[in-house]
Amino acid sequence: MQRIEDHQKNWIAHGYETFALHGQAALKIEPLAKKVGKSKSSFYHHFADMDLFVDLLLQHHVAQSKIIALKEQQAQSVHPDLVEILVTHKTDLLFNRQLRFQQHIPAFAAVLHQSNQIVGDAFVKLWVKDLGLQLSAQQINGIFSLALENFFLQINHENLNHTWLSAYFENLKAIAKSFA
Repeated sequence: MQRIEDHQKNWIAHGYETFALHGQAALKIEPLAKKVGKSKSSFYHHFADMDLFVDLLLQHHVAQSKIIALKEQQAQSVHPDLVEILVTHKTDLLFNRQLRFQQHIPAFAAVLHQSNQIVGDAFVKLWVKDLGLQLSAQQINGIFSLALENFFLQINHENLNHTWLSAYFENLKAIAKSFA
């Protein structure tokens, strides 16, 4: 695992956002250089190639997942606490969404799995507390798996906001209650 250096952070930030919004295919050196305000050759000075750059983006995503998990562990409720965390980490969620869409790439699948494990435990504990229902672990895992797939299919840059997330979690709660 390579450490992200200070001089690489601006490149990583712009690359991370580009990947989150448009996927890996949008990672082109010239447009990134324009966003960063540097030359194309600067990219190669900081990164040997695009593969290394993508590896650093994936590493950054794992670090962001750990930050989200820490915040989730401190949250008291789904609304407003978890909703606020998710809105704050919109780019991270959209990055995770792109990993889901491209999980046929082994490195993306591995980071997706790792990220889901990091974030998932704290999320599920908070969600189950919010539901206030007596469901078996199998029921909880089943509902959570379906909800997670559905969530990542629905989110986009425009709808990932307080209003949409609040409504989503209320709908999810209603569905979970039908299993009780």
